Amino acid sequence: MTTRVKRRGRKERTAERAAPPTFNPCPPGQRGGQYRPLSEADCQAIHATALRLLSELGMGEVPDRLVAPMTAAGASMAGGRMRIPESLVNRAIALAAKRFTHPGRDPARSIELGGDRVHFGTGGAAVQVLDLDTARYRAATLRDLFDFTRLQDRLTNVSWFTRCCIATDMEGPEALDINTAFALLKGTTKPVATAFTLPEHVAPIIRMAEMTMDVPFAARPFLKAHISPIISPMRFGADAVDVTFECIRHGVPLSCITAAQSGATAPATLAGFLAQSHAETLASLVMVNVLKPGHPMVFSNWPLVIDLRSGAFAGGGGEISLLNAASAQLTGWLGLPSGVASSMTDAKVPDAQYGMEKALSSLAAGLSGANLIYESAGMTASLLGASFEAFVLDDEMLAHVYRMLRGVEVSEETLGYDAIVEAVLGEGHFLGGAQTLAAMERDYFYPALSDRATPRAWEDAGRQDAWSRANARARAILAAPPPVYLSAEAERRIRGEYDIRLEG
Repeated sequence: MTTRVKRRGRKERTAERAAPPTFNPCPPGQRGGQYRPLSEADCQAIHATALRLLSELGMGEVPDRLVAPMTAAGASMAGGRMRIPESLVNRAIALAAKRFTHPGRDPARSIELGGDRVHFGTGGAAVQVLDLDTARYRAATLRDLFDFTRLQDRLTNVSWFTRCCIATDMEGPEALDINTAFALLKGTTKPVATAFTLPEHVAPIIRMAEMTMDVPFAARPFLKAHISPIISPMRFGADAVDVTFECIRHGVPLSCITAAQSGATAPATLAGFLAQSHAETLASLVMVNVLKPGHPMVFSNWPLVIDLRSGAFAGGGGEISLLNAASAQLTGWLGLPSGVASSMTDAKVPDAQYGMEKALSSLAAGLSGANLIYESAGMTASLLGASFEAFVLDDEMLAHVYRMLRGVEVSEETLGYDAIVEAVLGEGHFLGGAQTLAAMERDYFYPALSDRATPRAWEDAGRQDAWSRANARARAILAAPPPVYLSAEAERRIRGEYDIRLEG
């Protein structure tokens, strides 16, 4: 015998629907891996070609300081190129960190890397910003970077923050690196990442980070380095190698990024592209694990695409979405923490092209099981631009991606045989039922920016589009008093020791 559920009145149901959810139905860290564009044989063939490239062609422009440790480990030099044998690659894969924590300065905001857990975050080095007031592009500034930092701090689905724009008002690499790091420290306690232009900038920035902590940096290395030790095609970058040495010495986790471009610095064929870029990222892995076995490194193979008709970077589209998903699959096939890029729309503003390209690439990357998905919030104009409105729109889009990754939970409760019988034999609908009310919060995401009103209600409310709604949301967040993440004493010490240009 079934129990009749007391029917709620319309006012009560309306109030329940309007109440904020107490449960997040699509939290970050969902499991990916459902999309596998490569077969087992494909993975083996691509990996075998990468191993052959490393052992027979080798790497060029090898910095002098790298020759001794690498040759001592089993590499060899011939004709100015470094051959890396398969045995050395296999040893590096075996020694590499397979899972590790990327801590937040607030430990509660830490994320776990490895396996098939998916986290979306940021990246990029945009030199322009889509202005909130004028809706036109202008040069990015340090204040913009800080505002982006504190904006994303309020966004649930951005799991970590990497500087998304270059403060073009900073003169010289030291002022840029120091002030970029300070903006991250002041604006968020999420895991963060930055770039070090020169190796001598690593030590002072780590010392600055420790001024904000109650433990040594090595105990909670919340600042990760984004670095490209390999320059495509198949050669080392001396400056980045020097930075790698210094980061390892200071215990800074690494995202070693390969960013080859199809038809330019890598083959135009997708398989050949993957083989070369996979080989290049393996070279970074070998180097890191020769210098310090097990040092935390994200295997960040980012296949980038150019429009072969014009030579312009093409951040949005099916090819780049497919290639980054395949890259994540290859990295996961080796059991390594993976990093790829997504949401790199070529659109200049939040329009239909923007939505199409971002949704395609974000979903493909998430379904592939990539651990860290860079560039996934805020970026526009083929990575030349960053947008405040894009940050809040992308955060909502990523909630939908996480919801899809979460999938369908099948149990006696969710199948709900008794609830179906009761509705069919009783009211004839499921509105207001106990199962419906429970599922309402547990299983459904309710967007704040996407419009689900009727055409008449939409017109009566002012006919706003997504861009307008996102502009208002970004303004509201930036107008609110930000959390204080630096104590007065820590900020005083930092400003006393460093040339900090950020006001306030």
